[in-house]
Amino acid sequence: MDTLKKNLLQFHRKTISFDELQGLAAKNINYEQFAQAILHLEEAKILQMIQSQGRNNLTPSLAYRYRIHKQVLNKAHYEALTSYRLKFHNAINLDKYFELDASTWQEDLPYLERINDYLEAKGFPKEKVPAPERSFELVANEKWIEEEGETVLRRIQLWDALKIMPVADPLMFAMNPAQMTAAKANHLIVENKTTYQALLAVLPESTLATLIYGAGNKINKTIENFDHQIPTEADHRIFYFGDIDREGINIWHRLSKKRLVKPAIPFYKACLAKQAAPGKRNQRKDGEAINAFLDYFPKREAEAIAQLLEDGFYYPQEVLPTLELQEIVRQTDWQAW
Repeated sequence: MDTLKKNLLQFHRKTISFDELQGLAAKNINYEQFAQAILHLEEAKILQMIQSQGRNNLTPSLAYRYRIHKQVLNKAHYEALTSYRLKFHNAINLDKYFELDASTWQEDLPYLERINDYLEAKGFPKEKVPAPERSFELVANEKWIEEEGETVLRRIQLWDALKIMPVADPLMFAMNPAQMTAAKANHLIVENKTTYQALLAVLPESTLATLIYGAGNKINKTIENFDHQIPTEADHRIFYFGDIDREGINIWHRLSKKRLVKPAIPFYKACLAKQAAPGKRNQRKDGEAINAFLDYFPKREAEAIAQLLEDGFYYPQEVLPTLELQEIVRQTDWQAW
């Protein structure tokens, strides 16, 4: 029954055939068990027979086609969430699940029950331990946190409380000693190796404390080691410069959800003065990411970037030659941004 409800919530059409229902049911049940589950859904008014299609001649008899009432399914989902709120440890925050698809709740529930058991038995840990160790303690799977568990723990607002040390590749950066003791320490992440090498030569001439090599998507994991590798008492301000394409913007957006990271506007403005390149039409469009990115730009530049992406053009970081990159980083007062 749970499998069927979960799959019905994910089914995209408003009506469903008998054969499609069988495809959504658990594979290890016979017809009688399947029929009883469908009749229960009929009784609960989750499934409504389409009269014109008739019913089969099997016992028990089922309709050849049903209308799906997802609002009834969702009502049961909300009631379940309310019930588990009372049952679970009060530190487990389920608010996010009221906004998400019920299938996400069904997927997460077995792990939430294990986390609840852990908290009821042991309370909150006092010391930080590596993610695989905590993962095994929580759900008896040392890879769970790395593969999907971090998302779940952040969703229920327990990531910090469970004192987890991420096991990620080290953050790759170069340091400018003259700026490391500043009250405001400025850090620049660049997406590509070419740009990193170009700026490395003039890092001591800039107001940056560090130059960080993002290595594309890897930065979204390696940034977790920022505080461990740069444990200085400072107001850390992080800037990001990547390709002006959908993927480059998506990388920045995912990063910005982990900590405040601002687009490095002087570099992006310099790109817009160059000739854009065609291509990158097959990248995933994330409207939320694009809008968040454009909010940092003046109206004229924001409109230009939006139109550029819509037309299938892009700017790689390499559009800026080495000497221009170096001049920008020298001349920019990062404290003022």
